[in-house]
Amino acid sequence: MEQTTLSPPANRGMPTGMPEEFLTFTVGLEEYGIDIVKVQEIRGYETVTRIANAPYFIKGLINLRGIIVPVVDMRIRFGSAQSTYNHFTVTIILNVGDRTIGMVVDSVSDVVMLTPEQIRPAPEMSRTIDTDYLIGLGTLDERMLILVDIDKLLLGLEMGFGPLHKGTAIDSTALNPQERGTL
Repeated sequence: MEQTTLSPPANRGMPTGMPEEFLTFTVGLEEYGIDIVKVQEIRGYETVTRIANAPYFIKGLINLRGIIVPVVDMRIRFGSAQSTYNHFTVTIILNVGDRTIGMVVDSVSDVVMLTPEQIRPAPEMSRTIDTDYLIGLGTLDERMLILVDIDKLLLGLEMGFGPLHKGTAIDSTALNPQERGTL
């Protein structure tokens, strides 16, 4: 299985206003970017162990050198029309909060450096569309990147990866629509 381990970027800890590095990846026809500091490694897609009653976008679990890692298929999470698995499909292993989470995407493009001038605020959207996880839009030549705050996206209530507290109820909105009535 092909695997790439990334070393921490040189700009870690730089003051605001300095260029930032983003790992870019595709989901469907869109290109996204996440802070490279969150990326532990990039792996070819491998079969996962499915979990009963998991939210519909969680593919299952993988064993990563003795660590059990939940895997989220971002193509399903973002409502992409198709989720085929081929030699371009990869799992990005992320360090989010105090968790290690795998994220399946169609492909990884590259690592880009964006200056603050290249990052535009995310447009105002309808209140029915959750855009809290968007940092903004990055412009690089003719490319437009949707920049995602991966912590906000993966640690949100719907994802179910937030901190667990004694007495916390299960959030049934994260379940597949057919499973919501079974709690």
